[in-house]
Amino acid sequence: MECTVSWTGATGARSGMGFMAETGSGHVIAMDGAPDAANPANGGQNLAPRPMEAILAGTGGCTAYDVVLILRRGRHDVRGCTVKLSSERASADPKVFTRIHMHFTVTGRNLPPVAVERAIALSHEKYCSASIMLGKTAEITTAFEVVAL
Repeated sequence: MECTVSWTGATGARSGMGFMAETGSGHVIAMDGAPDAANPANGGQNLAPRPMEAILAGTGGCTAYDVVLILRRGRHDVRGCTVKLSSERASADPKVFTRIHMHFTVTGRNLPPVAVERAIALSHEKYCSASIMLGKTAEITTAFEVVAL
């Protein structure tokens, strides 16, 4: 897997902290920093997600992908899956994630809660590289609800 990240503000006095990432699969992701009123050249313009937000979003995508795939492989009629992530970070550098909570809302027909619970557990224990990696520094907790159609 490869990715090239380029600073978009390499020219100009008010260069900011924007970056473009081009993934090995040919997709582009914009990232930016928060504005810094005290020193605008050191801050971003709030034009894109922060890099750590992108990591959190990628983790949510990774685990939601697993949950849907596991349920489908179990021949369950899953129609939707949303995961809302909330996190806390260390106050000192490096400001790693210290806590991440994931709340899943899984929609479908006749979805047994035990199957959803198992899919989430399998994702976090075996398949989701992102959450397993973040679990080295963060306490990860999960909750879920099943919405019947």
